[in-house]
Amino acid sequence: MKKLALILFLPFIILATPVMAGPGTAGHSHDDGHGHSHGPVSEKDVIKKAQRKIAALARSGKIDASWANVKEAKTSKKDFGKGPEWVVMFKNAKVKASNKQTLYVFYTMSGRYLATNYTGN
Repeated sequence: MKKLALILFLPFIILATPVMAGPGTAGHSHDDGHGHSHGPVSEKDVIKKAQRKIAALARSGKIDASWANVKEAKTSKKDFGKGPEWVVMFKNAKVKASNKQTLYVFYTMSGRYLATNYTGN
C-alpha cells in the first residue's frame, strides 16, 4: 500500500514543484548586461546598462565606491576587429590616481556586457 501511495504521489510532487529560474530569482537579473536581446540596443539603453554595471562594481568593491553615482561622459561605437562595440566612458575626479579617473565599459551592439577597464582598449 505504501508503494502504491508513493507511486501515485511522486508525479504530483514533481509536477507541482515551482520553476526557480525567473527574473525574481536572486542572482539571475538581466539588468547586468547579459540579456537575451538579439537586435542592436540604443545608445540610451547601453548608457543605462553601463551605469548599472558601474554601480554594481562600486558596491562590490571592485572599483572605488565614489564611482557609484557617476554619469557617463561620452558614448561611442568603436570597431575592435571583431566588429563594432559600444564604449561608454565615465570620468571621476574624486579618484586620486590620475590613471584611474577615466573608466570604460564595453558592450556588444546587442547590449551584452564585455568588459570594464581604465585604458579604453
